[in-house]
Amino acid sequence: MAQQQQISLPAKLINGGIAGIVGVTCVFPIDLAKTRLQNQRSGQQLYKNMMDCLVKTVKSEGYFGMYRGAAVNLTLVTPEKAIKLAANDFFRHQLSSDVGKLTVFKEMLAGCCAGMCQVIITTPMEMLKIQLQDAGRIVAQQRVMPGVVTSLKMGGTNTVLSRSYNTAPTPQVRRMSAIEITRELLRTKGVAGLYRGLGATLMRDIPFSVVYFPLFAHLQQLGKHSSEDPSVPFYWSFMSGCLAGSIAAVAVSPCDVVKTRLQSLKKGPNEETYSGVVDCIRKILRKEGPGAFLKGASCRALVIAPLFGIAQVVYCVGVGEFLLGYNPYNIYST
Repeated sequence: MAQQQQISLPAKLINGGIAGIVGVTCVFPIDLAKTRLQNQRSGQQLYKNMMDCLVKTVKSEGYFGMYRGAAVNLTLVTPEKAIKLAANDFFRHQLSSDVGKLTVFKEMLAGCCAGMCQVIITTPMEMLKIQLQDAGRIVAQQRVMPGVVTSLKMGGTNTVLSRSYNTAPTPQVRRMSAIEITRELLRTKGVAGLYRGLGATLMRDIPFSVVYFPLFAHLQQLGKHSSEDPSVPFYWSFMSGCLAGSIAAVAVSPCDVVKTRLQSLKKGPNEETYSGVVDCIRKILRKEGPGAFLKGASCRALVIAPLFGIAQVVYCVGVGEFLLGYNPYNIYST
């Protein structure tokens, strides 16, 4: 068993890398829209919805503006996905009985442990990605701020700034790269600066994994050919990953809004700052109402569903094992 675990680790890294790179490339623009929708405040709305956000982003920042921050994800998604999927496998094995059976509680516990492990990579990755994704919104909001003030003085409280939004190319503004942001955070706040919002990330990722992994495992069971043939078609793995991912993503969307707000270092005009998770929740409830916690929920579901669908196909089919010349079924049958 130890030998199988050892030889499967490189394969899991390859699986995580392939799945992450393909998934991120496909859905990153939607993730950018999610971040910008979550960060905009009531009464200062630049974007009506996901499509409006993407159209205005392309007009003002160009096509590649939709991929700001993608390099961070593409760099760190390999270890993040590998840790998440491999940790869940490890804890499921440790918690399983002699006959390989797991209770629902133990499945949830394994998912919880996997969620706790992945935040080592997820927190700094999300921290850097959010700064890069939201930079365009901040610049655009600063350009239209006079329109916001006028609207508020006239009594508007939920105005979408479509007429005053200038879709001409953004003025030349020096934009910091991920490396520069990392250096600045390390210089001013140390390693802790990269882990800002760690509590909120745990609050999101642990419940997500608790919901996702048991749900995926049970959906996957439904696709088995028979008790004698436990193999599952790749398309069933994809659909199971998509469905379980979208349900889990919507379930923890309020936690994702809190995490995004806490990790955003630069604020737009008149945007409040937060001292912690409780302060953030309290201020959002008081100023924007409960509905604000579901901002970007549909975008998040559209991001997570294919991301985890692709990940599970690559992982379950055993692309990494195939490339390394291993027999994937020897590993997954343990």
